[in-house]
Amino acid sequence: MTRLFCRALGRLFLVLATTCLAFPAAALELKLGLQATGTARWELAAMQALGFDRSHDLTIELREVADSRAGQIALQAGEVDVILSDFVWVSLQRHAGTSTTLVPHSLSVGGLMVDPAAGIAGLADLKGKTIAVSGSPVDKSFVVLAAAYHQATGGVLADDAELRFGAPPLVNELLTTGQAAAALNLWNWNVRAALAGKTELVSIPKLLADLGLSATPPLLGWAFAEDSPQLPAITAFIDASFATKAALLTDDALWEQIRDAMNVGDDDALFVALRDGYRAGIVSGYGPDDVAAATAYFAVIAKEGGLDAVGGVAELSPGTFWAGGFR
Repeated sequence: MTRLFCRALGRLFLVLATTCLAFPAAALELKLGLQATGTARWELAAMQALGFDRSHDLTIELREVADSRAGQIALQAGEVDVILSDFVWVSLQRHAGTSTTLVPHSLSVGGLMVDPAAGIAGLADLKGKTIAVSGSPVDKSFVVLAAAYHQATGGVLADDAELRFGAPPLVNELLTTGQAAAALNLWNWNVRAALAGKTELVSIPKLLADLGLSATPPLLGWAFAEDSPQLPAITAFIDASFATKAALLTDDALWEQIRDAMNVGDDDALFVALRDGYRAGIVSGYGPDDVAAATAYFAVIAKEGGLDAVGGVAELSPGTFWAGGFR
């Protein structure tokens, strides 16, 4: 009787094991908030083309946000699990007591483009000129430019030049149509300006170096709550993100697969320039040195732009960069 019972029990275990193998664990579900025209969409398109979402057991629900602020609100409200944001905002959230943290996504930053006909050979030549600026007076890149201008000339850029703030497409239009002599814009729009005959006077990394920073930190990253119940899905997404970045660095054929997402049409020159510019900013890993660079950057912004530029907080909050993702 005991032998028959053991055999029956063994058959039951075999059936249960076979059933578990036949029905794999449910995919990890992730809600990702991204802007419709952001360059991060290129990585997502590449991730899906490579099947890295599926190989990491991920089901990604893309939710479009109007702009960075809308994405931040969606993350705070729990409507999305991950967004693309800057580390200064993440630091402010941690200072306010939240568990928001960040894994770097890109090193790419913009620079100051000028019209060759405007006679601008250095920062001092910006005096009396019209400058289009992406963002607002407390935008981090503008604070860096204004600080570098003051260091070079002793003047105040906001007093010495006519500033026109706006969204990146408008800033690019003002420069390329001759309504502005110079433009401080995002890197991908500066690529378009360069193809239209404009030239880069100085990059943000060069300005940071002039202000005493030896390294440019990764300004943008994947932001999320480290105490989120979706952390397994978030971790899988981050792993898939780094795997996708590695492929984008070397695989030209992959870029052809995601060309439609780049909105370049049949413009081969623009396609190649955007591809190469994106590759230049790819983050392949991060660690304490990047945190140190971000800490130094935060201090410069607070000093040169005033506490308004950093939300009233003088120092980078501990945990801004997720140590659990160091690699």
